[in-house]
Amino acid sequence: MNLRERKKQRTRDALLRAALNLFATRGYEETTVDDIAAAVDVSQRTFFRYFAGKEETAFFVPRLAETLVVEALRTRPPDEAPLEALRRSVLESWDAINEAVVELVPLELHVRVYRVIESTPALLAAHLRRSAELEEQLACIIAEREGLDVDLDPRPRIVVALFSGVIRVTERLWSAGDDVTLDGMRELTTTYLDQVGPALAGNWRAERSP
Repeated sequence: MNLRERKKQRTRDALLRAALNLFATRGYEETTVDDIAAAVDVSQRTFFRYFAGKEETAFFVPRLAETLVVEALRTRPPDEAPLEALRRSVLESWDAINEAVVELVPLELHVRVYRVIESTPALLAAHLRRSAELEEQLACIIAEREGLDVDLDPRPRIVVALFSGVIRVTERLWSAGDDVTLDGMRELTTTYLDQVGPALAGNWRAERSP
């Protein structure tokens, strides 16, 4: 990365941290793009060079984590059971997610912004919409791995919906609990995923074998 690229990244990261700090202290609806730009001493025009709007800053860190999970799922061994592939994609991406998050923002700020998302109707609606889009992407990957048509076999969407539900429950419990470390989140996620029953956890390909 050359000097110009590093400068651009520093500006982007400064805008991101300023936005998240303002959301956590002032509230999302009460924060404007001008407020974010002013906090970094740049123009509104500069802000829009990096972000489409303030909603994008609110979801920048979660989107980064989701991208790492999607990439991990694409590279899981093809003979791995679908639910296990999803599980390992999250748990084995944890170190990379941890590094990506703390490189951008303090973990404490990340948790506070998550609570803002949960308590702000406009952000919660956007979060649910984004979650549905991610679930569809994951379901299509699972279907492709298993040689299935996602529109004819319901299992890829069902297993992803189940998996996403577990993740959402653990996110809420984690953000509201006393242990808000990423290790605490990993332990909680593992515990809850271990409770998922065998119906979807088996190897579908083995079931089709003669």
